Amino acid sequence: MILTLVLVALTSLLFTLRGGRSLPAPAEEPPERVALEVDSAVACDLLAAVLESGASVPRALAALGEAIAGESGVHLATAARMLRLGGSWAEACREIGAPAYLEPLRLAWTEGIAPGPLLQAAATQIRFQRTAAAREAAERLAVRLVLPLGLCLLPAFILMGLVPVVIATGGQFLGG
Repeated sequence: MILTLVLVALTSLLFTLRGGRSLPAPAEEPPERVALEVDSAVACDLLAAVLESGASVPRALAALGEAIAGESGVHLATAARMLRLGGSWAEACREIGAPAYLEPLRLAWTEGIAPGPLLQAAATQIRFQRTAAAREAAERLAVRLVLPLGLCLLPAFILMGLVPVVIATGGQFLGG
């Protein structure tokens, strides 16, 4: 017990002697929220999770709007409020545009279809399209690199690999 008190006293003494600083005071106002550019596939996953937890479609839109902030977040929050107040889907979502998660939510709101599997399918489709586009771009890059690599490597191979062999063999035949 005494040893613990001595260690605590020594630690605090060393801390004050080394110029220890106290923790900064908490900010009085929360920092301004930064608008995020949310990936459509991630937005579909987030909405599916929120809806699976039992939230309504307007609440899910509002939660996504709060998460992404910025102008698109304001549009989502406005659409959620309009839906809660009885506005039509087209009226509420006019300003949002056409993100991939909107169609499954529209079907859930207007037709009563469960949006979870539709949102997961939309996220899978988005990821598949991105993967296909990335593979296509990689294949195009491989084709475009053949000519420069050939123009650089072929002369180097000839100069470094074939010319010494020809010189050595030719010297033996001619000199010998």
